[in-house]
Amino acid sequence: MAIKKSEGGWLVDSQPAGRGGKRYRKTFKTQAEAKAWEAWLKTQVNKQAEWAPEKRDRRKLSDLVDMWFEHHGVGLRSGKDTYARLKSLCVAMGNPMAEAFNAAMFSEYRAKRLASGISANNLNREHAYLRSVFNELGRLGHWLKDNPLAKLRQFKIVERELSYLSLNQVSELLTTLGCSRNPHVMLISKICLATGARWSEVEDLRISQVREEMIQYARTKSGKVRAVPISSELEEQIRVHFDKHGDMERVFGTAFTAFREGIERTTIALPDGQLTHALRHTFASHFMMNGGNILTLQRILGHANLTMTMRYAHLAPEHLQEAKALNPIALLTVG
Repeated sequence: MAIKKSEGGWLVDSQPAGRGGKRYRKTFKTQAEAKAWEAWLKTQVNKQAEWAPEKRDRRKLSDLVDMWFEHHGVGLRSGKDTYARLKSLCVAMGNPMAEAFNAAMFSEYRAKRLASGISANNLNREHAYLRSVFNELGRLGHWLKDNPLAKLRQFKIVERELSYLSLNQVSELLTTLGCSRNPHVMLISKICLATGARWSEVEDLRISQVREEMIQYARTKSGKVRAVPISSELEEQIRVHFDKHGDMERVFGTAFTAFREGIERTTIALPDGQLTHALRHTFASHFMMNGGNILTLQRILGHANLTMTMRYAHLAPEHLQEAKALNPIALLTVG
């Protein structure tokens, strides 16, 4: 702080909050007025927090990820996997200071990753994970600034056509799997086709989840329990299999490799990324083609919202059939 005599009077040139704080200048007629105002400025720093300079946030991006995991991620089903992915992401970006991290920095990172062959889908997931870190820490009061990724758009993904098997292909697949040396692959596939379950949900099945012609899926992607009816014949096959091959409570052992090898021995060609998931698509597609209700299908598949299930709506026999009768050309013909 300084009070100097100037041509216009007594000049106060002051930074009451110290270096980095706001600077104030004002001229007074008398030295006494200048000193009184200078003293008043000093009192404002103690009374009003906004007068003090903002403290620098020395945390690194990885420190925020650690805090997110400690206070939120640890309670998520896939929390450990997400945490590991986020830590790797921090390293790949050079682990910047948290307050310096911005959308442009992440945009540059994902552009390089995309050019190296990483899929847009994977990058969108990383974007969502990191955005969630800032959102959750903001809710908890550990991050007081805006979310730096809030306005950054994700890549637009071109929706791929879902591949499903015809009845002839289902028959060919089951026949081939029946010859596999793996004792589990055939029955796991049948259950996936009969209930629309994910491969992992069936592979991890416990015998306690099977009762009264019903399979109750508890270890689901969404974390919510859902129950799907099965035939008495299929339930009996599961119990016989458990008596012969069960391990503790588990009905099945691992069989993914056997399924992939089985597909390779058939004439069936599946798109990349739709190997065992094609069984789930096959259930859903035939369910709708045979007149199933879309809301019922949503409950069976365990989708959190109807948007995911609507991918199968076009397979319903009555889907958009009104277009045949209600278009202007048809109406002209009738007239």
